[in-house]
Amino acid sequence: MQNIPFFAEGVAAGFPSPAMGDLRGTLDLNSLCIRHAAATYYIRARGESMTGAGIDDGDILVVDRAVTAANGDIIIASLDGEFTVKRLELIGKSVRLLPENPAYSPIPITADSNAEFFGVVTWVVKQVKK
Repeated sequence: MQNIPFFAEGVAAGFPSPAMGDLRGTLDLNSLCIRHAAATYYIRARGESMTGAGIDDGDILVVDRAVTAANGDIIIASLDGEFTVKRLELIGKSVRLLPENPAYSPIPITADSNAEFFGVVTWVVKQVKK
């Protein structure tokens, strides 16, 4: 891994800052994004069902299988052998997978569903210039 400079102060996304932050060393993205290396994998998002959560077609998702999924987490699930990324909704005994795009419908998970959870999305890697 290369040592890439890291400016910890940040950059203004609104009005310009009069001074650039000073160099704080380097940043290893593996150290930042991965807590449980043996339980982490990357997967590419496909489709538009999660655009409201900032996940676009082609983004790389960092997924941690060691994290216990909680209400509101974005997870990777398998439904009848098809993988999907959705927001987990847990209300009482009710479980649903929610898209973040109004063009898509929530998916109820019942005892009859052939569903498995494959980890919690912890980071999104997004390309902004192609």
